[in-house]
Amino acid sequence: MVFLHVKRGDESQFLYETSTAIGIEQLSYDLVTIYNGRLKVSRVCSEIEELAKHGTMLPPDMLGLTDEQVEELHLVDEWADQCIPSGGWRFNRDPVGRRNGRQPQPKMGDVLTNAIEDAKAMISKKLVTENKTLSQRIVQDALDLLRGAVTIVYPMQLPPHDPIRMEFSNTEDLSGTQASLEVIEPAKVQLWFAGKAMPSDKNLGEIVGSNEKTKIIVKLAKLNEGAPGREPVISEDAKKQMMLHAYRRQEELKKLEQDDDDQYLDTAWSDSRSLKRQVHGLEDVKFKFTK
Repeated sequence: MVFLHVKRGDESQFLYETSTAIGIEQLSYDLVTIYNGRLKVSRVCSEIEELAKHGTMLPPDMLGLTDEQVEELHLVDEWADQCIPSGGWRFNRDPVGRRNGRQPQPKMGDVLTNAIEDAKAMISKKLVTENKTLSQRIVQDALDLLRGAVTIVYPMQLPPHDPIRMEFSNTEDLSGTQASLEVIEPAKVQLWFAGKAMPSDKNLGEIVGSNEKTKIIVKLAKLNEGAPGREPVISEDAKKQMMLHAYRRQEELKKLEQDDDDQYLDTAWSDSRSLKRQVHGLEDVKFKFTK
């Protein structure tokens, strides 16, 4: 099987295992699906962290309003009493005014927190250094884990306007957000290998050869985004080692420049008259004084 080290720009994303027989068009779809799936898991984890702290999302017409403004406008969160966490809640005001402040009790909060940690570990970029591959199945399992934890804490489901519920139902609206810039549409993805765009009408074997034990670096980009930067000739680890060696050498030279010790003048090899004494037999002459 061919191992692909998938990057976005210069940043490692994940490892993917495939065959040389796969078409580039299908490969592009598979890789961008995993890439976007990882982004979705990260977004959901971020929102669940807020859910565990401040409860469910307020209705759109109440977002960012103060209590006085809500009372003045006679607005009511109709979903607050319908979407109550298991085991009850305690009030913890949301400082940015997005959520209703009904925080789940500690035990239910731990359920959400533990699910977040496990899901992040399943799609972590650290898997690259551990030489572990990622697949669509693993990404889906991470989402299912998060969905299960939310269902345990909120068996009556979340309000339909809550971004977590919208993410799970794939109805999220990312327009105008930073997340929308990170997502790559499957129809607009371009794969790059060795500084060249990979033609969608070819299969992987035609580009990298028929060796199934190949490991290559593939970069994800958007169409018309331009070619991503080439991989450096020297790896980052090798560069660090070279810099460390240069620093140590520089410190050694500084110490030599500052060393003005002249104790070596007392040694035998530095005595210019040593040879003369040896010729005259005066080397190692000892005197003994007696009464």
